[in-house]
Amino acid sequence: MKIIINGEAREVPAGTSVAAAVSGYTGRSGPAEAGLAAALNDEVVRRSQWEATTLKEADRLEVLTAVQGG
Repeated sequence: MKIIINGEAREVPAGTSVAAAVSGYTGRSGPAEAGLAAALNDEVVRRSQWEATTLKEADRLEVLTAVQGG
C-alpha cells in the first residue's frame, strides 16, 4: 500500500506499524529511536503506541528528530 512519509510517497506492506515505518525510514530501532517523534495524519502518536498503531492506505506519517541547539 502507498503512504506518505515526510512528504515522500512510500510503498509498505499492509498492516505496517508506525514503529516499523519509522525504523524503515530512519534505519534506527529500539533505544536508537530516542529523540524521534511521529505524527500520523497530523496527530502525534505516543511512542508507547507505535507498535500497536497500524498504517492505512494514503496515511501521512511525519517523522521528526529532536535537535539540540538554538
